[in-house]
Amino acid sequence: MPSATINPTRMELTRLKGRLRTAVRGHKLLKDKRDELMKQFLEIVRRNRQLRAKVEQGLEKANAAFTVASAIMSPQMLEQALLYPKQSVELDMKLKNVMSVNVPVYDFHTRNDDPAEIYPYGFAQTSGELDAALEALSDVFRDMLELAEVEKTMQLLAADIEKTRRRVNALEYVMIPDFQQKIRYISMKLDENERGNITRLMKVKEMVLQDAHDFQPPAS
Repeated sequence: MPSATINPTRMELTRLKGRLRTAVRGHKLLKDKRDELMKQFLEIVRRNRQLRAKVEQGLEKANAAFTVASAIMSPQMLEQALLYPKQSVELDMKLKNVMSVNVPVYDFHTRNDDPAEIYPYGFAQTSGELDAALEALSDVFRDMLELAEVEKTMQLLAADIEKTRRRVNALEYVMIPDFQQKIRYISMKLDENERGNITRLMKVKEMVLQDAHDFQPPAS
């Protein structure tokens, strides 16, 4: 039942019809946005699954090689070999707009491109398994960075999908039905007032005609 504070006038009816048109248009746009966000989200989920499998495989390979190196080398020698890294990495982050959601794009570059810089030690006192472990970690690093980017994107898109879904539901089940109910209420009130006015006019006309019929002009 509409609120009793509604003013059943034609101006209010016009205003509500305008708001209803805006709400319907906004509802369609938000539904389109939600559907496109879901499409983007599902594509990123598939990419995330592929990257996670690849990263887990790379880390498993690196961990296996490092375990063997730890068994061959003494803890002190292993710690000394890895104590002073030669290579350094800088991480850059930009933002990309995906359906009005700003998602991160990570990129990194090393201090130099020499692949031998990943080994911060000489090869005389270290095992080949340690070399394999560092090489495997170097290979999987870019995939790990992309995985972090994809998972953050998933998180941001999921939050925006939920927010958009709530807005769509609020328009579809609350605002639009409320506007429609108020418009029906005002239209019924205006029709009722119009019928009342017509009835009163007919009564007045009937009274005028009756008075004219009963009127007797004075005898001359």
